[in-house]
Amino acid sequence: MKCISWNVNGIRAVLKKDFVEILYALDADIFCIQETKAQPDQIEVDCELYPYQYINSAQKKGYSGTMIFCKEEPLSIRYGMNMEEHDTEGRVITLEYPEYYVVTVYTPNSGDGLKRLDYRMEWDKAFSAYLKSLDKPVMACGDFNVANEEIDIKNPKTNHKNAGFTDEERNSFKENLLAYFVDTYRSLYPEKVEYSWWSYRFKAREKNAGWRIDYWLVSPELKDKIVDAKILTDIYGSDHCPVQLDIEV
Repeated sequence: MKCISWNVNGIRAVLKKDFVEILYALDADIFCIQETKAQPDQIEVDCELYPYQYINSAQKKGYSGTMIFCKEEPLSIRYGMNMEEHDTEGRVITLEYPEYYVVTVYTPNSGDGLKRLDYRMEWDKAFSAYLKSLDKPVMACGDFNVANEEIDIKNPKTNHKNAGFTDEERNSFKENLLAYFVDTYRSLYPEKVEYSWWSYRFKAREKNAGWRIDYWLVSPELKDKIVDAKILTDIYGSDHCPVQLDIEV
């Protein structure tokens, strides 16, 4: 099975940049996107590959939001984590299939000046608890807004106090997620250097001054079923690029 995750940084913008053509070209079984920045009535994606499309939008217009395209109809769909304090920004969708769950997430950014760092710490604990509450193996993907190790960021020394690379965020990611789930890309490629996000400023993508903050995480019982994990750096249209998981489930 081929699974894709992509923070599109605005579904309406990326639809003007060959998004549908990319859907057809990648031909994934499940295609998860984050940061749609749109309400359901503003999102119309005409792609015959995906008869099933699920949208979770933020209450605040033009902000956050997630979406999943899939070829096979799930047994059930959940929007959010059933936690009112965390479910107003459209950050989580869960699809249930007979043998596993697929979860897409757009993790809150700690923001300029780390003004949302405390909330981010609460979120990590809540999201971890939610994933662990699911009664089947999990494949969780999305923009987790953290570069786990120094290998996952171009300039680690100058970013230790910036959102996405603080000690607090990295330790939280390890304690709440990597303690229970497998980073599919790093499990296969422990020393490979690739990034999934580049700032729009300072020609960062052109210089490949990036961060790896987009992941596919899986339950330990799925680790032996991983076939490959890829970062599709040749696909443009957003400040992120898609990340891919090939898995036999």
